Amino acid sequence: MEKAIRVEGLVKSYGSFRALDGLDLDVVRGEVHGFLGPNGAGKSTTIRVLLGLLKADAGHVEVLGGDPWRDVVSLHRRLAYVPGDVSLWPGLTGGEAIDLLGKLRGGLNEARRAELLERFELDPTKRGRQYSKGNKQKVAIVAALASDVELLILDEPTSGLDPLMEVIFQEEIGKEKAQGRSILLSSHILSEAEALADRVSIIRDGRVVETGTLEQLRHRTRTTIHAVLGEAPATLDGLRFVHDARLEGGRFTGAVESGDLNAAMAELSRYDITTLTVAPPSLEDLFLRHYGAEASGAPSEVQGSPS
Repeated sequence: MEKAIRVEGLVKSYGSFRALDGLDLDVVRGEVHGFLGPNGAGKSTTIRVLLGLLKADAGHVEVLGGDPWRDVVSLHRRLAYVPGDVSLWPGLTGGEAIDLLGKLRGGLNEARRAELLERFELDPTKRGRQYSKGNKQKVAIVAALASDVELLILDEPTSGLDPLMEVIFQEEIGKEKAQGRSILLSSHILSEAEALADRVSIIRDGRVVETGTLEQLRHRTRTTIHAVLGEAPATLDGLRFVHDARLEGGRFTGAVESGDLNAAMAELSRYDITTLTVAPPSLEDLFLRHYGAEASGAPSEVQGSPS
């Protein structure tokens, strides 16, 4: 499969601190790829290398078939970037900023521009200094999605947006994906990545520690079972395929490897199941497998801004 982004063995240090330590990352053309990790993991350093803002110390990096450090000008006409903290020219209107960014990227789709302004309820006549953080974010999003580019690099793109605008953003990313655009989405909102991404990569300490589709990753993580048993067993020792089994009254909870689910259900069926819930692992569960203690205070998202 043709790659929009190909990174092999990427190394980047700041003095004695190694921010990226042999990172590998592939983004296939036409996919939405979630890039997940908390502060300090190396996400933003990776993105700065992909944008040609930082030079790698070692490793191989290709963006749209080019070298982001050597071919930075030509590549920036073929990609659009949305940071998590947008700065606008204070004297330009939002519409002027969108048009300027579009010209730098090789042109705007005017019909798409108008559609996005309406969808995001953005007034393009206000000047940059008058916009709230959320509206500055909308300017960058509209400019990126209306640009005639092949690749979108989105680094916490919904930072500052209200929940309704986050839903609209997800819908618009779905349209971009349908048009065959390649998208790298760095997000601390796990539900957002779960809704949008074809594949995800989890980064820790400057390396990608897991990558694949959600279905592939789920097969490596246990499924949770909740059941109410009509005949509660005297002991749980006979449940060979269930891990972390707990029984309170008639309420049973346990975890099962994906390949053992049928066997576990056969064991439980002996105890007259009256209600049953089988929950496959979410992206949050997959993430917490690598960052459990550090992210335990974030039930639905990884705390903090990107790093």
